[in-house]
Amino acid sequence: MARVPAAVLNVLNPIRRAPSALARRYRSRQAPTTIELVAQPHPWTRAVGLVAVVVLGAWLGLLVVGNVRVPVGPMNTTMTLRPSFTGGTKINISPLGALQLDSHIAPVRLDVNVDQLDPDRSQALVDHPERLSGLQDEVTEDVSRGTLDLAVRSGVAVVAGATTLGLAVYRRPRRALAAGGLALTLLAASGGTAYATWRPDSVLEPKFSGLLTSAPSLVGNARSIVTEFDVYQKELARLVTNVTKLYDATSTLPAYAPDPSTIRVLHVSDIHLNPASWKIIASLVKQYEVDVIVDSGDTMDHGTAAENGFLDPIEDLGAPYVWVRGNHDSMITQRYMEDLKNVHVLDDGKAQTIKGLRFAGIGDPQFTPDRSQQTGAEQSQELAGARLATALRDQSAAGTPVDIAVAHEPAAAREVDGEVPLALAGHIHHDEMEELPYGTRLRIEGSTGGSGLRAIEGKHPDPIEASILYFDRDTRHLQAWDEIELGGLGLTTAEVSRHLPKENQPGASQSPSTPSEGTSSPSP
Repeated sequence: MARVPAAVLNVLNPIRRAPSALARRYRSRQAPTTIELVAQPHPWTRAVGLVAVVVLGAWLGLLVVGNVRVPVGPMNTTMTLRPSFTGGTKINISPLGALQLDSHIAPVRLDVNVDQLDPDRSQALVDHPERLSGLQDEVTEDVSRGTLDLAVRSGVAVVAGATTLGLAVYRRPRRALAAGGLALTLLAASGGTAYATWRPDSVLEPKFSGLLTSAPSLVGNARSIVTEFDVYQKELARLVTNVTKLYDATSTLPAYAPDPSTIRVLHVSDIHLNPASWKIIASLVKQYEVDVIVDSGDTMDHGTAAENGFLDPIEDLGAPYVWVRGNHDSMITQRYMEDLKNVHVLDDGKAQTIKGLRFAGIGDPQFTPDRSQQTGAEQSQELAGARLATALRDQSAAGTPVDIAVAHEPAAAREVDGEVPLALAGHIHHDEMEELPYGTRLRIEGSTGGSGLRAIEGKHPDPIEASILYFDRDTRHLQAWDEIELGGLGLTTAEVSRHLPKENQPGASQSPSTPSEGTSSPSP
């Protein structure tokens, strides 16, 4: 058989393989194409993720670069914006504590940290006290300049933070820029909300914590908060001035200068055999120059004669002690209280004038040392309140109207609505202030004993609560009150918050008529 030359085979082989190659290519074209589907996230999921990136990035940006150092009067301060659910302003005055103001409602809070006192500017104020008269203009200008600088820096901080985090998460410049733009929009909206809800008079109702709670000279007196603090800049200058004095005294808190036009009443309740309460009350009496102490009951826990010795420190508290019987106080307790010097027991609506204020009260008709709820308890409280209201009407008819009515349970105290400007009660172990329909203001005090020894029964101890009530000596009307809250058993926190009645708020046209001045009262 003749051999085919290799050169010929090299030419023929590609020709022989061509049909099979064409067939494979044809089959591959006819085969269905498989496409792998990738699940796409839901639009809401992507939106939530973007918002999370924006908020976190903006917060990180504010933490890193969102603060400015601003000299305010003689102080060097640092201003910062922080995310917050409640808004407001917090002024940290280290090491004396903090001052909180309900200045605005927005998802951002203004933090002002007082870093230090500038020695040169402080000495200039000490050497030239006449410069204090121009301090308010200086402080206003400093704060305005610092706020503007903070707004610009915060805008840059949130945009930079959100954009950087968006770029790290999405790795797409367009998405990162969208995150930065959204962050700036949220900051602008928050600033607009803060501006719309801004309350410059919030400086009149501050909340103090730390060592500042023991500096009532910063709180001011009842008359001055009505007549002197009508302008925000004046109060801000006053605050700066007082902080200057605190630092200048090297943390020795200044003494409180009593105002002769103000009567100070310390309201306590529900001590429940807590021996620590007497030291706290004595300290408040001295600190606030208290004129009268009012105890709205439940001083005891079981009302037995064996507990009577617990009451002996009352004689040394430094102020007259006005007392009504609570549902844990027995008649044995009441008779022992009547024999203590400096104690004024109120019962059956009989009135007594103490330190310029006229009091009347009624003891609790229930005695439940076992903490039970007796049948008809609510009806008995209403009947006791009605008896007290009748006594109050008789006093008014005789030309000796009562200024303050005292009962243990709020249910009884509400029955005197329209017969007296102010009623005091306790029993519920937390503080409240109510304006009743016919014009009487009802102040319910918390537990000044932190609910007593029973505080160890719960997981969290109850706070120790009391109030300082400020009355005008001429009109005997309530001008302001300070709510004092101390940490419960084992805790060392302290807060003091100032509150004003509506008629004493800046801009109020005039005080409304009080029940003692002819406001209509409900039928008995």
